[in-house]
Amino acid sequence: MLIVLSPAKTLAMEAPPAGMKSSLPDFIPHSAQLIDILKTFSPAQVASLMRISDPLAALNVGRYAGWSQEFSLQNAKQAMLAFNGDVYAGLQAASLSPAQLDYAQSHVRILSGLYGMLRPLDLMQPYRLEMGTRLATKRGKNLYAFWGDIVTTALDDLLRARNSSALINLASEEYFKVVKPELLSVPVITPVFEDWKNGKYKIISFYAKRARGLMARYAALHGVTQPEQLQDFAVEDYVFDADVSSERNWRFRRRLA
Repeated sequence: MLIVLSPAKTLAMEAPPAGMKSSLPDFIPHSAQLIDILKTFSPAQVASLMRISDPLAALNVGRYAGWSQEFSLQNAKQAMLAFNGDVYAGLQAASLSPAQLDYAQSHVRILSGLYGMLRPLDLMQPYRLEMGTRLATKRGKNLYAFWGDIVTTALDDLLRARNSSALINLASEEYFKVVKPELLSVPVITPVFEDWKNGKYKIISFYAKRARGLMARYAALHGVTQPEQLQDFAVEDYVFDADVSSERNWRFRRRLA
């Protein structure tokens, strides 16, 4: 079993805990190609391309300028600690034990516009490049074209090597579009998290993102190896609802007072 997550826009790049393991991204040469393009952009061009503020654009222009193919704890940080959004508030990676971190390193992958795909302990240098960005390269008009089959092939190689029975999709739609399910050797199972609001169950983005991180954490805490074990996930009042779930879409619902 393998789990995929989205990255986060916000980062926390302060020094990681001493002694924590680290690894290197698999696709550094590909990332370098993207950086070479981004280095040619002015702050105004970055702001327009990514629809971000001028100060944030200037920050990222500086990041691109300083990006290096040499990764160390002086210029990079483990991905699962560096990302700081709602998913990672649920994951709480810093509180995982060494054995649980090893589980995450083996069973979790983070999709990324710049890095393609990261293991949780892969070092990453700070960046902003969302997967949906229409950055033109020699491979096509956007990042989906740039990454092509690279991410899918890497995932499938890993799934086959481990004789996995499913890929668990805890990523957003924007990021999971880089994966081509029809090329995978296993089915994709997508957990969906819904909250009761205004008389019906619906996906509330903030809660759903956090719940994805909570489920990844649950898998690490319990050493989950089979997809069906995730149906026992009952964290922060979410409960698996078999009546409204399908074989590939599992719905977890909660109804808070």
